[in-house]
Amino acid sequence: MVPTRELLPTAEPLSLLRKDGSPVEDSPLAMPDDDVLLELHRRMVVGRRFDTQATALTKQGRLAVYPSSRGQEACEVGSVLALREQDWLFPTYRDCVALVTRGVDPAETLTLLQGGWHLGYDPYEHRVGPQCTPLATNTLHAVGFAHAARVKGEDTAALVLVGDGATSEGDTHEALNFAGVWKAPVVFLVQNNGYAISVPMSKQNAAPSLAHKGIGYGVPSVLVDGNDAAAVYAVVREAIEAGGPTLIEAITYRIEAHTNADDATRYRTSDEVAAWLDRDPVDRLETYLTARGLLTPERRAAVAAEAEEFAAGVRAALNTDHEHDPMSLFEHVYATPTRHLREQAAMLAEELA
Repeated sequence: MVPTRELLPTAEPLSLLRKDGSPVEDSPLAMPDDDVLLELHRRMVVGRRFDTQATALTKQGRLAVYPSSRGQEACEVGSVLALREQDWLFPTYRDCVALVTRGVDPAETLTLLQGGWHLGYDPYEHRVGPQCTPLATNTLHAVGFAHAARVKGEDTAALVLVGDGATSEGDTHEALNFAGVWKAPVVFLVQNNGYAISVPMSKQNAAPSLAHKGIGYGVPSVLVDGNDAAAVYAVVREAIEAGGPTLIEAITYRIEAHTNADDATRYRTSDEVAAWLDRDPVDRLETYLTARGLLTPERRAAVAAEAEEFAAGVRAALNTDHEHDPMSLFEHVYATPTRHLREQAAMLAEELA
């Protein structure tokens, strides 16, 4: 039995960098090496440019929908860079920046959001599970995978990304319970961006924090500043090296609307968004690196140029029209199509004719 005090998170989010970019002197976290910090910055800049480009492509009709993760780059990039090569990532629909950080081709990353019926990328190539659209189903996938890896004697951990809204789903509770019982090597990273679409945290949780919920499952929990890439990297890497389950709540914010189909002005104010813009994760790390002389004007320009080149590649890859056969909707649903499915297929075929 793990003592309660070892399960509880801190009262305030752990951090390494304040919002003005100055270091936290008494942080219990270890500051990542300089090369890691520079890579965190580079990946966040490229990731944000990718996110902006994907949003623009949605407005041009090249994507059916796109859920932006602008403002959450520290969570997406910091957690993924903390993974070892053999570890697995189990993402959600909002985690496209995490996928490209893991090395997934951007065009393959966006296949699902184009409206294609298949995944778009090979999960085994990059050790990335399918992007989860139903909330929290990936939590059980991650726990099952991590438990199986341990049974087989493999040194493999799973990182599962969820939003705050997913913690209200039964799947998350079942996954945390199994993870605690099995001591599965899985890290739950909750990107608490304040809203489950339009539902604020105050209407879905009464606990002191989402991280506090770990105690009910015997799972150690951590509360971290989700806009501090250095801190996110540090806590995720520490959790992976611990070898068991960990629940991490990262406090962050979704700057853009839930998706391009959402009107965020109906449930939050512009002043609230402006306050979080002042806590921008990219600016924070840039300030720290510049003050230390690690981020030179030349390196900053090179990273910006790389980001633009990356965005140009995304535009070129998606600037083609794809022919979709509506009848393919009925493929790979059942090994033997049901009567209802056959009737629906016949109806559609008649309409197309």
